Amino acid sequence: MKNLLSAGRVLALDLASTILFLAVFLLTNNLFLAVGLGMALGVVQIGWQYHRRQPIGSLQWLSVVLVLASGTATFLTHDPLFVMLKPSAIYCIVGVVMLKRGWMNRYLPPRAAPVADVATTFGYVWAGLMFASAVLNIALALTLDAKSWAAAMSAWGIASKIGLFLVQYAVMTMIGRRRATAATASI
Repeated sequence: MKNLLSAGRVLALDLASTILFLAVFLLTNNLFLAVGLGMALGVVQIGWQYHRRQPIGSLQWLSVVLVLASGTATFLTHDPLFVMLKPSAIYCIVGVVMLKRGWMNRYLPPRAAPVADVATTFGYVWAGLMFASAVLNIALALTLDAKSWAAAMSAWGIASKIGLFLVQYAVMTMIGRRRATAATASI
């Protein structure tokens, strides 16, 4: 359970900007305030890790750069459709980065080393989720108003990531236990 909570903490930190954006936008109906606070949180998270001399992964750097770039573009264009379509570009870029073999290793506790091959496979599943999310976002952005889109995509983003995280955790735990039992039995 401790490992689940530890991995869940990393996922929650990765989703913090999305959660903040959704909460602020739905409570205030102010897109620019929500975007600005999401940008600020991304910078604060990276700054905090840098200050504490903690490693900052390539996905974290990519995330903060994309949040800042897309947030700035939102402020400059004032175009709701642009705001609504930009996550598709982000999802595609993140999906491409997730196609890199072994990107997930930073999220794994040391005891998961025997199932690193399974984590690699799940890395590709995560990439697939990003590409599917990009397509879903385009469909919803072209058919929904901004508030409905924000609620739907934020709920999808959070639920799909938590769901895949839980499936991955369960599968990797099951395979890890089976492999440990098989290794013990062969001794």
